[in-house]
Amino acid sequence: MVFSNTLFIYLFLPLNLLIYFLVKDIKAKNITLLVFSLIFYSWGEPKWIILLLFTSIINYYAGIFIEKNKDTKESKKWLIYSIIINLCSLLIFKYTAFIFENINELFNLAIKIPDIPFPLGISFYTFHVISYTVDVYKGHVKAQKSYYKFLLYISLYPQLVAGPIVRYSQVEDEIDYRESSIDNINDGINRFIVGLGKKVLIANVAGKLVEQYMNSNLYDLTVVGAWLGIVMFTIQMYFDFSGYSDMAIGLGKIFGFKYLENFNYPYISKSATEFWRRWHISLGSFFRDYVYIPLGGNKKNMVTNLFIVWLLTGIWHGASWNFIVWGLYFGIIIYFEKKLILKILNRIPKIVSHIYLLTVVVIGWTIFYFTNLTDSIKYLKIMFGLSNNSIINTETKLEIVNNIFWIILALIGTTPIIPYIKRKILEKDREYILTILVVIINVMILILSTAMLIGDSYNPFLYFRF
Repeated sequence: MVFSNTLFIYLFLPLNLLIYFLVKDIKAKNITLLVFSLIFYSWGEPKWIILLLFTSIINYYAGIFIEKNKDTKESKKWLIYSIIINLCSLLIFKYTAFIFENINELFNLAIKIPDIPFPLGISFYTFHVISYTVDVYKGHVKAQKSYYKFLLYISLYPQLVAGPIVRYSQVEDEIDYRESSIDNINDGINRFIVGLGKKVLIANVAGKLVEQYMNSNLYDLTVVGAWLGIVMFTIQMYFDFSGYSDMAIGLGKIFGFKYLENFNYPYISKSATEFWRRWHISLGSFFRDYVYIPLGGNKKNMVTNLFIVWLLTGIWHGASWNFIVWGLYFGIIIYFEKKLILKILNRIPKIVSHIYLLTVVVIGWTIFYFTNLTDSIKYLKIMFGLSNNSIINTETKLEIVNNIFWIILALIGTTPIIPYIKRKILEKDREYILTILVVIINVMILILSTAMLIGDSYNPFLYFRF
């Protein structure tokens, strides 16, 4: 089940809210959320609920044993056991086929490649439990003594299958005590609808253009068509994932959980370093706090630490060489920024540094998109006029003309212009105007999104495959 689904919007969520707000005490509310979360996760493939329960049981007891044996070798041993089990689980289900493919290629073998399905959300909830056991070991949080509360933390459906990566310390108190005030519910609903609009009205539309141009025969693709395709993918990636994060944060707020922001207008950045402080913030902070800093951070073996983090970032996104190259690509860019480029970027006009960043990102998304690196190189050659492909054709001209206003609105949506307008309205004590506008816009988004969901089968979430 996905958030941008009429079944979820008009049946699952209303039923969940009805029961949740009918019951009074926090235990009943937690059990309600737990039951609905397990139903949500098991809706498409019920068998993977077993893996989720196994992971939760292992890490629940690991947390207890780590705390019980605090400051002893046993504590560290249990931490290592839990991390190994979690990473092995991720390795088996996500990377087995990739490993066998490369063994066959390297040694010219014909080993049968196991067909192991990919459990939904495993990349995210694995990082949830790793952050939990590490934080218990470091004494940052107390081990959760109630299994059902721990399972609720792992399985809570707003953040279960595609993030953000929520640390136990962020919701520890809210599991036992939280308030769903009218203001929080109102803010949560608004945030959810905005995320729904991002996903359905922008990401899905962009996705169709991406398939039209980036999945086409590269020999027939024009230079402008190649740029249109990758710009659409750049738009799709942002609105797809930030839209999901908005919906997750909104749902969390309705139920009284305050999830941290996961995106902060990354495309307005002026360097790759800044971009990755604004994009998928929960993943970046996870690698910073649980990999980069423990390895020594900037103080010891900085270069090695940096490349380990970016290698892992690439691997985390998928079992394919293009993701590894994509991760190392950004690792190299950020290394050179730290050594030299940032000093230059701080001196040159902001518009130039911004163009630099967008160029870096667009090249990165091209590597990210094509699992075949040869296709990435071909596509980049077309983009930069290094092939014999024509500049533009009539079809591409018509596509741009037909979508120009939508493209402009989508590009505006990647900037903080709308929050700026909201602040200006509030500064002039016109809150009632803002309230009316928000209601009207939300109703329009909901109606248009519903119409598109009913009339169109194209509705993938890109980050579900990670």
